[in-house]
Amino acid sequence: MTDALITKTVGQAGHISLNRPKAIHALNLPMCEAMITALQQWSDDDAVQAVILDHSEGRGFCAGGDIRMLAESGAKEGAEKGREARQFFHTEYRLNHLIFEYTKPIIAFMDGITMGGGVGISQPAQFRVATENTRFAMPETGIGLFPDVGGGWYLPRLEGRVGQYLALTGARLKGEDCLALRLATHYLPANSLAEAKARIAENPDRINGILGELSVTPPESSLMVNIDKINKTFASDIYENILTALEEDDSDWALKERDTLGTKSPQTCKVALRQLKEGAEMPDFAAQMKQEYAIGARVVQMHDFLEGVRALIIDKDNAPVWNPATPQEVSDEWIDAIFKPLPANEEWTPL
Repeated sequence: MTDALITKTVGQAGHISLNRPKAIHALNLPMCEAMITALQQWSDDDAVQAVILDHSEGRGFCAGGDIRMLAESGAKEGAEKGREARQFFHTEYRLNHLIFEYTKPIIAFMDGITMGGGVGISQPAQFRVATENTRFAMPETGIGLFPDVGGGWYLPRLEGRVGQYLALTGARLKGEDCLALRLATHYLPANSLAEAKARIAENPDRINGILGELSVTPPESSLMVNIDKINKTFASDIYENILTALEEDDSDWALKERDTLGTKSPQTCKVALRQLKEGAEMPDFAAQMKQEYAIGARVVQMHDFLEGVRALIIDKDNAPVWNPATPQEVSDEWIDAIFKPLPANEEWTPL
C-alpha cells in the first residue's frame, strides 16, 4: 500500500482514506493501484459488508488526478510520449469501473473539494454524502483536458441540460446543489460524519437509515434557481449555438456565463458536447470508459492540454493561449480524429 492512502477495516466496513493533503488528495498511479487492491480483497471478504471512502485531513475530498505528471508525459518525445499518462488513465478508469460494478455498498463522503478524479471515485458509489464543505466541479475545459472519469456517462443523465452546462463552464456546485441534482444521495452536516461512519461500520445493513437520520435540510440550491435558463441557453449540442443563445440573452447571468466560456478551450468544449451526446446512448459504463480512454490518450499530447497546465498549474499566469483559438476553427474532422477508436491492442479494458 502507499502512504498516500490509508486502508483499514473498522467493524464490518472497509475504510479507504485518501492521504495526500498537500495535493488536496489528488490521485496518482500508486493510489489508484492501492485502491483497486483493497477493493478486490474486500470483495471476497465476508467480514467486510460495506466500504467507506473519504479523505484523511484538509479541505479536499479529492481535487482530481496527477495533472502535472500527465502534461509532462504528453510533452515527451518518441515512444515515451504519453506512455505514463496512458498507464495512469488505464488504471484510474479501471478503478472507476470497479467502483461502478462493486457488489457491496460504497459510501463516498464528499466533504470538501470534489473535482475531476474525485468525481470519478464518488459518483459510481451507491451512497454519496455532501456537506456544507462540498465544492463539486468538472473543470477540465479550463485546462484543455475533457470531463473524463465517466463524465460522459453521469453528466448527460442529469436533469435537463445541467450536465452540458457543468461540462462547458466548470461551474462549482455546493452540497445543496449536489443533493438537488442527485449527484449526492444525502446532505449531512460535517460534524455528523464521524458518527455516521462509526454507525455504518457497526451496522452496514442500515446505511440508508443511518444517513437518513443524520441528514439535515440544506440551503436552497442556487443552481436550481437558474435551471430554466440553463436548459434554454445550453440546449444545443453545437457549441456555437450555445454561445449565440447566451449572447442573445441580455441577463446578467447569461453575460457572466458567456464571459466564462470565453476563457475555456474551444477544442475541449466541442469534445465535451460530443462526449455527452454519445455518452447518453452508451450501452454500459465500460463502453463509456473505452471511449474516454481513446480521447484521453490523444488529448494529453495536444497543445491545449499542455498549454492549460502551463497557464494554470506551472506558471500560474491564468492566461492560456488556445490553439485552435476559436470554436469556428475547431472542425468536425479535428474532433473526429480525437474520437477515433484506438487499435484493438491499445484499447482500454476493465479488470
